[in-house]
Amino acid sequence: MGDKRVPAFSLASRVIPNVDDSLREALQVPASIKSLALVTSTSDDVGYTALDEATKMAAVEVIYAKSFYAGAAHASGPLSGEFIGILGGATPSEVKSGLEVAIRMINEGPAFYSVDEAREQAYFAHTISRTGTYLSKMAGISPGEPLAYLIAPPLEAMVGLDAALKAADVRLCVFYGPPTETNFGGGLLTGSQSSCAAAAEAFAATIRKIALAPHSSF
Repeated sequence: MGDKRVPAFSLASRVIPNVDDSLREALQVPASIKSLALVTSTSDDVGYTALDEATKMAAVEVIYAKSFYAGAAHASGPLSGEFIGILGGATPSEVKSGLEVAIRMINEGPAFYSVDEAREQAYFAHTISRTGTYLSKMAGISPGEPLAYLIAPPLEAMVGLDAALKAADVRLCVFYGPPTETNFGGGLLTGSQSSCAAAAEAFAATIRKIALAPHSSF
């Protein structure tokens, strides 16, 4: 049973050069932000990591990021997917630069991996060597610190997190108790880069074991 990459895709994107004041107020956009860039994706966790990467590569910040209920398989429209992200910056060129990074990361960067041919049992076990401003704030760590971003179906996620925490010198920063909006679970772990990588591998290995023997006690 080999792990196979499940690609994510950016479905739609737009730049708002000068955001309307009413929308600014609704989104609680800081006064320094004049322009917005919006993107949707077939994967929410890939989308969150892509937005974080954009904050490292461009003068932007994450204004809004949300998962959609039940996931991409039950999307509200062909361009919805399961995630929307909004980047903000002082100028259209800045948000465009951030958007280009985000789209590239969604399409070509970290992805879910399936452990079965039908791609029904999938996990996300990505080590972020250096966080941007978005995920670091979410995890309560300093920008630039490593994270292990671990997501899987409910039971697999809980057992996998336990294995990851025991496998390396890491701590749990954020716990995503199942069901999330997309009916998965998981968490964000921090430690050294090597520890985060070891935790991610332990998480992935646990998902594989459960797929092979769903009712095993050990």
